[in-house]
Amino acid sequence: MVTDSLLTTALITIPATALVVLVGALAGYAFACMDFPGCDWWFLVVVGLLVVPVQVALIPVSKLFGEIGIFQTTTGVVLFHTAFGLSFTVFLLHNFFAEIPRELLEAARLDGAGELRLFFRVVLPLAGPAVASLAIFQFLWVWNDMLVALIFADSGNPPITVALQQQARQFSNNLDVLGPGAFISMVVPLAVFFAFQRQFVSGVMAGAVK
Repeated sequence: MVTDSLLTTALITIPATALVVLVGALAGYAFACMDFPGCDWWFLVVVGLLVVPVQVALIPVSKLFGEIGIFQTTTGVVLFHTAFGLSFTVFLLHNFFAEIPRELLEAARLDGAGELRLFFRVVLPLAGPAVASLAIFQFLWVWNDMLVALIFADSGNPPITVALQQQARQFSNNLDVLGPGAFISMVVPLAVFFAFQRQFVSGVMAGAVK
């Protein structure tokens, strides 16, 4: 049970984290370093989405996922977490990218670098600590989530948080199941945090000292 739930959790957490970081970084770069019609207004829309609570979207998104056939699937959980993680990621990375000197970007453009090459070769390496910090935040949020998983995940093969909740309900005195499961569910996020601790601290401190 625990092994299958951990695999399901990993299949949800890793793609949700990777998509949020990649799409959010690209969007943050576009808003901060490119000029296109309605740039400021679209950014205000993204920032405005930060105030939308997850609970407001549960029912309409459930109906939408049911209509397109991805309700109670791993894909549906990944898409939900990606959608609700993007606004925060875009907002923070936009502020970080905006501090990059425009002269550096213009010099790369004069050397013939396209926008994608400029992003992956120049901007993204400079934003490494900030991106790592956001990836840790997103990973921990998705890994420890139970509300979204309880509604959108497959009840026959749930993530670890839902599986432990089911075990607590069915076998409330069975500590030999709940104890190891809870311990394993905590080990993975702790290992991720300590593995990227230096990048996390650097990303949090980025921009704090001028």
